[in-house]
Amino acid sequence: MSKVEINQGEIKVKFNEPTSGKLSFEQLGVSSEGAKLEGGLLRLVFDLEGIGEHNYYQVPTIELFYEENMSETHWVCEFNGKTILDKLDHYGHSTILLLNRNVLSELEQHHENVLIVHAEFPQPAKLNLKESSIRLFK
Repeated sequence: MSKVEINQGEIKVKFNEPTSGKLSFEQLGVSSEGAKLEGGLLRLVFDLEGIGEHNYYQVPTIELFYEENMSETHWVCEFNGKTILDKLDHYGHSTILLLNRNVLSELEQHHENVLIVHAEFPQPAKLNLKESSIRLFK
């Protein structure tokens, strides 16, 4: 299904095939070591290279839940090097990122397809891996 690599503040997920439905970070194989964001910075990398024929979900969605109550978080999503979302989220325990499937399809390449999510938290954070999820494919 997917391969996960964890470094401090970075979680890389390589999809081998399009997996339909909502997948929690726990289901993806993200360990508790990847949940701790000591510096308040997070970089999520979703590598979609080589997944073959697929259809994006109507509204590809990334939901991130964290233990702490954050005053403001900054989120930037890039697909193949182009910024497709840049937003500030105010006060709370979660952020939901809604992506435009048409934009993803237009930016898609034959050889390399990488979705990167950058997050800046105002303080160290801990992700809730059971609740945090991604839904990219139909």
